[in-house]
Amino acid sequence: MKFSVITVCLNAGDLLWKTAETVLNQTYTDWELLIKDGGSEDGSVDRLREKLAEFYPALQDKVKICTEPDKSIYDAMNQAVQHASGEYFYFLNCGDLLYSAEALAELAEQMQDKTGALIFYGDVYDKLRGSVVRSNPKINDFACYRHVPCHQACVYHRELFAERGYLLEYRVRADYEHFLWSYFVKKANPTYLPVVLAEYEGGGFSETEENRARSAREHRQIVSHYMGKGQVLCYRLLMLLTLQPLRTFAAENRVMGKWYQRLKRAIYDR
Repeated sequence: MKFSVITVCLNAGDLLWKTAETVLNQTYTDWELLIKDGGSEDGSVDRLREKLAEFYPALQDKVKICTEPDKSIYDAMNQAVQHASGEYFYFLNCGDLLYSAEALAELAEQMQDKTGALIFYGDVYDKLRGSVVRSNPKINDFACYRHVPCHQACVYHRELFAERGYLLEYRVRADYEHFLWSYFVKKANPTYLPVVLAEYEGGGFSETEENRARSAREHRQIVSHYMGKGQVLCYRLLMLLTLQPLRTFAAENRVMGKWYQRLKRAIYDR
């Protein structure tokens, strides 16, 4: 199976090469790296080409660099998939890294003989808090309301982007909306695999104070579209009863986060 690893960027500096090199060093060989650049003026794309020619000349044909203007991160991703030739798409944000040189090989091995799934997802390593973030091993309606797997943990079959891409009306939650559309409409059957896929840098676009508020608004809009009012109200009450604000604080705290993730992994394993 072929993976299209998609990285979008704009004036990314040295982060672009740092991200790309983790793909170039994969032991698995059936992949392409698609760089979608929005028109960088910092020389980062030129440096990528130079280093690619110098250090990885045999892999140059596996790297596609597409430069054209875009309106947002999600618009750039929508443009990128139009150039992708892989069976599965994996969006690796600029600054994030594949967790190990064996990440794609482990992923491909775990995906073997898994039928009926259009989304596969694993775990990520949160660099900011120094711990592996375990994804929920079972996706149901409540999981979709509460917390779907991290964007960097998910691999999508190209079929899910053939009909439509990310909706640009959602500036922060378009990937969340697309996941719910895939789950409820396309019956994508998201399937968990015990693989740590990426090292997540954190502190990015969606985590600014302004975008956190926007994220909450978009979340309400999206769940109201895919779930009934009664179902949404029930889940809101359940989140309050299970101390969701406190759990969020613990998960995002630098000191408590590692212990919280260990407890969560133990619960999921049971």
